[in-house]
Amino acid sequence: MSAAQPDAAGRGVAVAIAAGRLALGVAISASTRRAITGLGFETADEGTVALARLAGGRDIALGIHGLLARDDPRRLAESSAIATGVDLGDGIAFALALSSGRLGKRALVNIPLIAGAVGAGAWATSRLRTNY
Repeated sequence: MSAAQPDAAGRGVAVAIAAGRLALGVAISASTRRAITGLGFETADEGTVALARLAGGRDIALGIHGLLARDDPRRLAESSAIATGVDLGDGIAFALALSSGRLGKRALVNIPLIAGAVGAGAWATSRLRTNY
């Protein structure tokens, strides 16, 4: 495989994550209160809505960045690493919120989703980085 071509498996996963992130960001931004309850949160006060919209905008930006980088192995690896770091930060923040006991048990559904995103993102990033 030449240095000019990204690893096909790593590229496929990174592009799928970017597309999914873009779709999630659009969904959160378009229907914020429904997205909040769909993610397991029991209430959607104005503060929660504002934070969800911030996260939605961030996911739109990260998704677009990943899709624009899809044909450049270095840029795609960088985009994937950044997005994976964001997911890891989200996971840590979520775990801390859960440990406070103030987050409803339904919100536990997010931990495996975040863990899956971090694992898949790290795997894709490592595959992409081996080609340059």
